[in-house]
Amino acid sequence: MLIKLNWITLRVRDLKASLGFYHGMLGLPIQRQFESRGRQIAMLGTEKETMLELIEGNESILKKEAGVSIGYEVSSLEEAMERLAALDIPIVRGPIQPNPHLRFIYIADPDGFEIQLAEHG
Repeated sequence: MLIKLNWITLRVRDLKASLGFYHGMLGLPIQRQFESRGRQIAMLGTEKETMLELIEGNESILKKEAGVSIGYEVSSLEEAMERLAALDIPIVRGPIQPNPHLRFIYIADPDGFEIQLAEHG
């Protein structure tokens, strides 16, 4: 029945700040921005992957304790950590290496959502 995961939606307080983080700092391409029912929305990612949908709003934001995180693969965790340090983005947890083929860290976006950056070796 299901074919693929189309997008993951995050409700964010400040779309400009979130775009600065996901697009400006992490490099996710912005596919489109639009308004729907009075809300500003942005779709990030590439057409071949699951998109990230950011919806600006003032309703309650999901708490970081809810256990939600978004994972992205990086080609080099060391290079990613160097870039994060240059951008003053702190590492929340890690690096963690649960097996010889996987290493990852967690960072937080402007709303406190956890973002996992993983290197598969």
